[in-house]
Formats: sequence, C-alpha cells, structure tokens
Amino acid sequence: MPALDDYDFDDRPFLVFWEITRSCALACSHCRAEAQSHRHPEELDTAQSLKLIRQFAEWKPPMLILTGGDPLMRRDALDLVRAAADSGLHVGLSPAATERLLHTDFSEIKKAGVQRMSLSLDGATRETHDSFRGVSGTYDRTIEAVHRAHEAGLSLQINTTLTRGNMDEYEAFKQLMFELKPAMWSVFLLIPTGRAGLADMPDAGDVERVFEDMASLIGKAPFAVKTTEGHHFRRVVMQKLGGGASRPRPGMKSPLGIRDGRGVMFVSHTGEVSPSGFLPMVCGNVKETHPADIYRKHPLFVSLRDNDALGGKCGLCEFRKVCGGSRSRAYGIYGDPFAEDPSCVYIPKKAQLVKKSTV
Repeated sequence: MPALDDYDFDDRPFLVFWEITRSCALACSHCRAEAQSHRHPEELDTAQSLKLIRQFAEWKPPMLILTGGDPLMRRDALDLVRAAADSGLHVGLSPAATERLLHTDFSEIKKAGVQRMSLSLDGATRETHDSFRGVSGTYDRTIEAVHRAHEAGLSLQINTTLTRGNMDEYEAFKQLMFELKPAMWSVFLLIPTGRAGLADMPDAGDVERVFEDMASLIGKAPFAVKTTEGHHFRRVVMQKLGGGASRPRPGMKSPLGIRDGRGVMFVSHTGEVSPSGFLPMVCGNVKETHPADIYRKHPLFVSLRDNDALGGKCGLCEFRKVCGGSRSRAYGIYGDPFAEDPSCVYIPKKAQLVKKSTV
C-alpha cells in the first residue's frame, strides 16, 4: 500500500464504494440510496460486474467496499468478493443486519476474501435502533452478527450515524463499543440526502464536543476510531493531540485530506460514477467509460481535488489540506459542493484576521 501522506489522489482513489444493488429489506430513515425491496432492472449484471472488477484490478485502488442497499440481496455477492480478492484487491463488505445475513455462513464470508465487514448500529438501545432502521428486531440481529463475526475471525467495523435524534446516546454508544470490541468504530455525520432531511442534522457545537471526546479515545480504546463525512475530526485530533495543522496526525490511518472526489469514488448499482454516494452528481458510467478515466479526467473530480477551489471558511482554513470539509454536506445544504461545511464551528485564523480588519 502506498505511503499514506504521499498518496497521489490524482491517480486513483484510496476508497471505492461500489453499490452492487439498491435492494434491501430494511427501511432506514436516513437511507442515502432510498433502498427498494427489489433489484433495479438496469443493475450491473454478473458479466458487467466482473468486467468492472478486472478494471479495478488494473487500477488497484487500495480498498474496494461492496455496499448497497444490502449487497447480500445479490446471489452472486460472494462470487464478486472472490473475484475481487483473487485479483489482488482488498475487499470490504457492508451488509444489512437481516435474516439473510444471519443465514449466511460467516466463515464463508471470510473465506471469500472479505478483509473487513461493517455493520450499522444507529441506536444504543433496541428501541432507538429499530426505529431508525424501520424494522423491528434489527438491533438484536446486529448484535448477533457482531458476535458471529468475532467467532469467524472477521475484522469488524461498526458504523454509527449521528443525528439530532440520537446525539444524546453518544455516551451509551461509546460504552457499547467497549463491550462489542470492533476493530474500528466509524461515526458518520448525517448528510441531508435520500431519506434524511435538514431537521435531522445534529448541532455543530454538539458535534465538536463529540469529536473532542472521540479524539481522547485514540490510543486508549481497544478499537480505532474514525469519522465519515465528518472530516473536521482530523482538525480536532491535530489540535488535541498533534499540536497544529503541520504536525503528524496521531492515530489517523487514512491519507491526508481524503474526501469526496479526492481519494473517494462511488459507483452506483447501475454503473453511474459520482464523487461520493452522498454527493449525487453523476460524472459518467462504467458501462461506457473506464472508471479510472472518469476519476482522473472529469472536471468535477479534478476540481474537488483542488484545495484552492474551496469556498467560504473552508477555503481560508489552515487545516484545509487535511480536512477540506464535507463536500457532500455543502452540496446537500447549499447546492454547491465547494461551499463551506456548516457542521464545523472552527473559525480559521485568516477569517479571524479578516473580521478584525473590518471592525
């Protein structure tokens, strides 16, 4: 794997998220994909999917994550995992906690080549999680799946979506992570897209306090921590543990400045390519164009990799090279993927100087 701080974002993404189906048995209140119970008729078929895997193998992005919907709704899901793993790709799998998952042999998931499996836990209690996921029994199935993943020796990531409705459960979530012992706890900061709305977004001040507490877990908790679409967590970590924008980032295991379109690429179930699953600006289709050409050459991807293209306080921020804010959230709120990220309370030094000069 390339050195993290020297990673060439212009050449290839660090993470490719491939939504192999939009089909899912759940009805999650925040669902980006607005998942349906049936597969889309224009979904990439097995032959098209294997061709895409061959293209990824030529290009070699460090991580390929198969997601959905629920990827296990495809009968060939583990065949696709095997093909990707056999071609030398590091593969992650993000299934839904349904009876279908529990009827799957977890040792077969590992044997197929899954490097890490992720499960979602969005309520610290049975009531809040099941309400969030829209199907009763989901919490219990998730906990059972966690234990079965451990038994099978599968590396496990637990994803938690933070919303205005569950922010008060943060301490309970944290305690649950100490009990469940995932390899990674990934906290996703809600994006207003799909079924999620502006009213669901947590307060920026509350987010800052949560991120400060998460930073204190680094090196102390029996699991690693990271955020998704909460890029200013890197700024919090550097301020709390690293000392500033030019210092190394203790405990951080992804390249500097990775974000939508800059180290991240999303392929939909129909082959459409966008900078992120939460930034629905279509830049091409893998049915017609090699994914590398879309990532390297499309004007939106090129612009998103340019730190100087950022607007608002993100463009002024001394941490923009390691953070850059959520481009998906900027688009979801302002309709502009280059606008500032409103979930961050930090006032950059340049912005403070500008404010003083106008007083």
